[in-house]
Amino acid sequence: MLQRLTILLAIAMIVGLPFLFRREELADDWAPGDPELVIVTPHNEAIRYEFGRAFSKWYRAKHGRSVRVDWRVVGGTSEIMRYLEAEYVAAFRAWWMEGGHAWPAGGGETVLDRKFDPARPPADAATNAAVLAAWEATREFHQAFRKTDDAAAFSSKVDVFFGGGTYDHDKAGGEGLTVPAWPTGQPPPGTLFDGDGRTLIPAALSGEIWRSDTYYGTVLSTFGICYNPDRLRDLGVREAPQRWEDLANPALIGQVAMADPSKSGSIAKAFEMIVHQQCWEAVRAAGFGGNDVTHFEGLIKAAKLAPGKMPEGVPIVYQQAIEDGWLKGLRLVQRIGANARYLTDSGGKVAIDVSVGDAAAGIGIDFFSRYQSELSRAPDGTERLVYVTPRGGSSVSADPVSLLRGAAHRELALEFIAFVLGEDGQKLWNYEPGTAGGPEKFALRRLPIRRDFYPTTPDARDEPSNYPEHQAHYTDDLGSPEVNPYQLGAAFVYQPRWTGAHFNVMRDLVRVMCLDAGDELREAWSVIQSQGGPAEQAEALALLGRMPDSPVPLTWVSALSIPREYDRIDYMREWTVFFRKSCREAKERSQRSKVEGQKSGSAEQKFGQFEMSLNRSQFRALDLGLSTFDMRRLL
Repeated sequence: MLQRLTILLAIAMIVGLPFLFRREELADDWAPGDPELVIVTPHNEAIRYEFGRAFSKWYRAKHGRSVRVDWRVVGGTSEIMRYLEAEYVAAFRAWWMEGGHAWPAGGGETVLDRKFDPARPPADAATNAAVLAAWEATREFHQAFRKTDDAAAFSSKVDVFFGGGTYDHDKAGGEGLTVPAWPTGQPPPGTLFDGDGRTLIPAALSGEIWRSDTYYGTVLSTFGICYNPDRLRDLGVREAPQRWEDLANPALIGQVAMADPSKSGSIAKAFEMIVHQQCWEAVRAAGFGGNDVTHFEGLIKAAKLAPGKMPEGVPIVYQQAIEDGWLKGLRLVQRIGANARYLTDSGGKVAIDVSVGDAAAGIGIDFFSRYQSELSRAPDGTERLVYVTPRGGSSVSADPVSLLRGAAHRELALEFIAFVLGEDGQKLWNYEPGTAGGPEKFALRRLPIRRDFYPTTPDARDEPSNYPEHQAHYTDDLGSPEVNPYQLGAAFVYQPRWTGAHFNVMRDLVRVMCLDAGDELREAWSVIQSQGGPAEQAEALALLGRMPDSPVPLTWVSALSIPREYDRIDYMREWTVFFRKSCREAKERSQRSKVEGQKSGSAEQKFGQFEMSLNRSQFRALDLGLSTFDMRRLL
């Protein structure tokens, strides 16, 4: 009996401990029956804490009641998208079939199809009644999902999607998972525009879209390099990395922290920046400037030709430069991956490991790095982690907020969106903890999106600015050219056609090159470095940098169609086999060059000894009719 009681007590403790030590998430004076809001987010605990607390306080001041935010954390934006897609398809299927309808084959894919055009029937629908009937049935099914925004019909049981990159929010809008928060042109006062009609949150900057009809940017991000100055000194690296190319420095073998882009849309954006900059450099090297690019891209957009086909007035060499730069960028990513210590699932781990010296440098997002820099300062205030945005190496992108279809707490969700876009929500991103209107505990060290939080530009026209009012409360100097996103964005013009449509396939490609074939890559890279480096191992480097030839040869053009025409698991498996083979061949080629060099050196030595043992007359007397080259080969 005593033994059984002991076992039961142990079980009770195991079950009860998580509840005993659970962090309290409710607002201080929240009570059952008060409003609750369900938000799915990739944001970290610090952001969740500060926004949950501040929104409840803001709402209580406005309505006299507190709010409890139920944060749903399922992973990065990629995991969130898979979660939402599955929830909506399952909920819609149940509702559709309850209405007496049959669920069609491939119904899930049809519901989420972003490219289905309800106004364009197939070309042969006009002459084929069966084709027309099938298309009309598909249209009815597709539109039934998008015309229903009622929690009583179907819902994901989540109200708001908060955080992550614009790519996934745009995808969510295209799939019908999110809906406009307000009618077009009718946002609440003080959110997108001020009382004088001046823009507070631009729709776009330097080619990056910051808001649309279904999502609204709340905070800005740049992508760059974080490094540990002490660790670099230990490695003998005198100049800290300032450009993406610096991360391919052989001195950093095994010292670069990276995250898996297939797990995080934000990290995938960082890799896109590396490739995009190489496209720009190739275009400039071909003799084209910014005005040429603007003109050519306008002509290409208007012509609506197949990818890679140029309209009249656009030189083919211009498109070739983009394609060459794209490949060059992928090879640069590969060489950086060859220096990788690891590829983690978490983008935040990179900054943490660099700050404690487990890695010397890493590819990161500004806010992860700045937040970790704040946490890891030495007692004397010295930064153990430094973050730099490569000049001209990163666009400025937004983390949006979106209203989900069928939100059960719709009005409360609209209040939250207005709060994060308003001045009170924006202060949380970079105000010092404890300041009036700032965060309570955590310095978030992120870049607010509103234009009025930054200085005006010298040639400002109708730029709202309350910068002097905010400046004294900031954690970072948001007026500095190295930090101000409005100035950084001006140095990098994003061209969506160059890399935007390649976003997903590049995620897969980087994962395969640097993770699935990562062991072989790093081994080959180490051998190449030991044999004189890329300058002396051109053949081995060429083998290493080959791109897959199956299911079709990978090019800028073919990369656009591969995800549509081939199974993802199949082509990733083929790519993995290809890259592993290329790495092994590169390693073997480099090793052969060493052996050949040793043989050559041995022959040179023998010939020199032989030649020195003879005087000139004796050498001529041999009269073997052999050239010096033949003599060397004979020996």
